[in-house]
Amino acid sequence: MEAFLVSTGVVALAEIGDKTQLLAFLLAARFKKPWPIVAGILAATLLNHGMAGALGAWITTALSPQTLRWVLGISFIGMAAWTLVPDKIEEEEQAAAQRLGVFGATFVTFFLAEMGDKTQIATIAMAARFADPWVVVAGTTLGMLLADVPAVFAGDKLSAKIPMRLVHGVAAAIFAALGVATLLGAGAKFGL
Repeated sequence: MEAFLVSTGVVALAEIGDKTQLLAFLLAARFKKPWPIVAGILAATLLNHGMAGALGAWITTALSPQTLRWVLGISFIGMAAWTLVPDKIEEEEQAAAQRLGVFGATFVTFFLAEMGDKTQIATIAMAARFADPWVVVAGTTLGMLLADVPAVFAGDKLSAKIPMRLVHGVAAAIFAALGVATLLGAGAKFGL
């Protein structure tokens, strides 16, 4: 249950102000069809985070517990710093949204936007950190939906009322705490 709750909370916070949330705003404004957009977000996130979870699980078999602990601790601290840098939507992601249908545009652009994004890297790290990568993927997927679905339905009205600096600071603090706890030996019962 801890893996699910931590994964959900961290990704939901990290996603606020992220480029994929900005992409959700853009797609909602352009297409004005929220349900295909939500379906595209869900499908893209399940595929992307599923692959990330599998990679995180594989990493636990490839690295010694001591090495894994250091890699994960430093990765979480790096994620804390990265979370403080707001994302912008790249032009090629906007262009792809214009060429495809609503679901297709959402699926492709979200999948590509998540490649190497902080929430994908966080999914890899948490899947390596916690014993059950599928629970982590379920949590990170829910976290994405918690942040992005309101963006689809509420658009710019919601974004203007959210204190982005505070949200990014809280997400960064959680990542930093996970990093420090991992470096100090938290998770030793999982072999880290």
